[in-house]
Amino acid sequence: MSTADAVAREAAWLNVTTDSLPVLLAPGGPWEVVQAFWPGAKWRTQATGIYVDARAVADNRASNQRLRPQYEFILTLIWPVRTTTVPIAETEQQNLAGATDLLLQRIRGPVGDKTHGGAFLSVAENPRRVDVQKEDPAVTLGDKMLRAVVRYSADDIEISG
Repeated sequence: MSTADAVAREAAWLNVTTDSLPVLLAPGGPWEVVQAFWPGAKWRTQATGIYVDARAVADNRASNQRLRPQYEFILTLIWPVRTTTVPIAETEQQNLAGATDLLLQRIRGPVGDKTHGGAFLSVAENPRRVDVQKEDPAVTLGDKMLRAVVRYSADDIEISG
């Protein structure tokens, strides 16, 4: 494990389909794309997507010879709206809210295990906060999509340093 693979580890956790938590990726879940990093020019504009990044990485000293890397995960949520007529736009906003709730359940993890399958020391525990910020639909519906950003932290396994 290294700071270079933290985003891939978190994206892998979000793609798990074999536990008791909600499945995010279609066909069982509402998201068509769940991946590490923004794809750039290959972005699928008409696909519901979760794009994982860690824009802040801190090497926190846990003791004299121990480091505990910490990440601020930033998940960009994209929810295309195929039409902006009022009932459809309202329905799609509710669909995004439901899909975001499933994502939050997966981030919380199972009761008693906040390691995301052993990939981290803990996730969303230091600080104990997951933040969801939706962009203004009055603005984003003009682009025929809804957008939100989810932020939370993860502490990595300690290393010697």
